[in-house]
Amino acid sequence: MILLLDAHTLLWWLADEPTLDRAAFGAIEDPTNDVLISAATVWEIAIKRALGKLEAPDGLVEAADRAGIDIVPVTGADAETACALPAHHRDPFDRMLVAQASRIGAVLVSRDQAFGDYGVPVLLA
Repeated sequence: MILLLDAHTLLWWLADEPTLDRAAFGAIEDPTNDVLISAATVWEIAIKRALGKLEAPDGLVEAADRAGIDIVPVTGADAETACALPAHHRDPFDRMLVAQASRIGAVLVSRDQAFGDYGVPVLLA
């Protein structure tokens, strides 16, 4: 299974946060699953960190790499798809995740209920 982690899921995983749902934890930990984050998620976290809206580790890319989490680049096609999505979700970073999950056949790992409106599979984080 391919898992695409939302920003909060990534941060909870890296911090070994007990808030993360046990099923999601198990899926991320399962070596048979491919665990990914979007380059857009790295960007989103960096922006929110710089604005003081959240705490995130320095060297997020390196931390993800050490955790065995690969980064999916944003393509032009992803951008077009994200912009063409219905307005179920106003967050452009989350709309990008929907576009990328659709393209790569991933399950989104998130607590965000709005993802379900797009018809992509979601694993509760």
